[in-house]
Amino acid sequence: MILENKLNITEQAELAREEEKISKMAAKKMFETGYLDRLEPGTFETLKKIHRYLFEEIYEFAGNIRTVNIAKGNFRFIPLTYLEEALKNIEKMPQSTYEQIIEKYVEMNIAHPFREGNGRSARIWLDLILKKELNLVIDWSKISKADYLLAMERSPIKDTEIKELLKQSLTDKINDRDVYMKGIDNSYLYEGYLSFKTEDL
Repeated sequence: MILENKLNITEQAELAREEEKISKMAAKKMFETGYLDRLEPGTFETLKKIHRYLFEEIYEFAGNIRTVNIAKGNFRFIPLTYLEEALKNIEKMPQSTYEQIIEKYVEMNIAHPFREGNGRSARIWLDLILKKELNLVIDWSKISKADYLLAMERSPIKDTEIKELLKQSLTDKINDRDVYMKGIDNSYLYEGYLSFKTEDL
């Protein structure tokens, strides 16, 4: 099913390409203008602002909590009935250690608060927390997308795998645009549609 979009695109591959191009340009602008540095790390309000910035040119729902229940494969994300309460609880989770930060990230993934674009938004949100608390970020280019997706799928049951995977890719290059942009590259899930490299933007 093609998501209703502001571009009036009705073909999935075309929408995927345009969404990728526009969200990457927005992510680059967020970084270069210092917009991210003005956000409070770890809050849901910050995640909403990131999501809106990335997708407001594409979707009316950008920055808004989803209004439908969603699932990926056999996994159902938090039902609408409990979503707002879950988000409040996630926001209150501690974030002073690496383990706490990743636990908070895993819980936000389980919540999946938006209709689309959760992965890209949450990666930027995660790096903001790591940058503030530990002066580190993740070099996403060092992570296999297949390994990452498997670890994230298993994380609601056991988060050891995702913690280890991300820990091995920590870097102190917290102001490196290329390191930051790799999180957008790796989060793109439409296999075969990837066409815009960061350096082309």
